[in-house]
Amino acid sequence: QVQLVESGGGLVQAGGSLRLSCAASGQIFTTYAVGWFRQAPGLEREFVAAINWSGLRTYYGDSVKGRFTISRDNAKTTVYLRMNNLKPEDTALYYCAKSEKTGWDKGIRALYDYWGPGTQVTVSS
Repeated sequence: QVQLVESGGGLVQAGGSLRLSCAASGQIFTTYAVGWFRQAPGLEREFVAAINWSGLRTYYGDSVKGRFTISRDNAKTTVYLRMNNLKPEDTALYYCAKSEKTGWDKGIRALYDYWGPGTQVTVSS
């Protein structure tokens, strides 16, 4: 069983930056892809970014391309999400999740089986 724990959220002004971390344990880290999703109140959970087991393949949702960067440190069993030029519409609860399924790069939530509890990001205008 995998445990995922997000950290690094907080309150930031528009235009600012944050780096989220997703610390993993319980399964060999290099056997799965990791994705970041977010959910704002009243909205569907949205795909943000994903990275394959080696870190060589990354994918982003359209709303964050060019502003967010996903990376992973397999020695530390941690995935990061660097968020630059934050906007008020980026305000949400951010989750990381793992996938071993084909199609993980399409941002399909059903292909991710273990999720962390989330970390809140609030961007003020």
